[in-house]
Amino acid sequence: MSTLLITCRDKKRVAHFYVPALKAAGWHGRIELVAPGDPKPSLEGVAGLLLCGGADIHPDRWNPGEPVHEKAEPDPERDAAEIPLIRAAWEKNLPILGICRGHQILNVALGGSMIQDIPDHFGCAADKHSHGTPEVPEVRHDVFVTHGSRLADLLGSHKVPVNSRHHQAVKEVAPELQATAYHPETLKEGIPLIEGIEAKDPHRWVVGVQWHPENLAVMQGQPGDASRGLFSGFIQAVEAYAERA
Repeated sequence: MSTLLITCRDKKRVAHFYVPALKAAGWHGRIELVAPGDPKPSLEGVAGLLLCGGADIHPDRWNPGEPVHEKAEPDPERDAAEIPLIRAAWEKNLPILGICRGHQILNVALGGSMIQDIPDHFGCAADKHSHGTPEVPEVRHDVFVTHGSRLADLLGSHKVPVNSRHHQAVKEVAPELQATAYHPETLKEGIPLIEGIEAKDPHRWVVGVQWHPENLAVMQGQPGDASRGLFSGFIQAVEAYAERA
């Protein structure tokens, strides 16, 4: 039986929010949760990788000369565990889904960089992209998704209402990835905040989103529909990989 591998810091939170969303999307296989301090996981028998949300990424992962922002709370242990795992999964062409921090570390692992603090970089309100809780998600703004992208197909729309709990964001997109979702109202020098990324190669199922669909998947209406579509697409890709393996 194939395994779905999930990287995280807090296994209880993952079991409460992420695992039900995956099972509701149709996953009936084995799920392995791995956190810093656990033995290094093998990708033998793994058919998909989910990178969960969490604390910030240390700037030395994209620029050793960049100081840590005063508002940043890096988790270097997760950085050290996840970056080689992402690169190994990429080499195996595994389906990869990154959520919030997972979306960010996916970009960094493949050669991209980060904005360490959104309010400082964009000059916006501190709570513009950081509000609500996992238990009580607040859907305050829309993301705009590129026509013809994998992400647009998964979400079922080019404009999707989402929740936000982050203060860092993708800056330079990794060479193998492309930005396909934005918040156009958060701008600096005409460049909008990136909300979603995916592999340039259409034969690779690799997607990252900045919001928290695991908290929206139980909701009615478009936020819930889009979130369920994202998880269903991921599970379909994982099952297809397992059949080929």
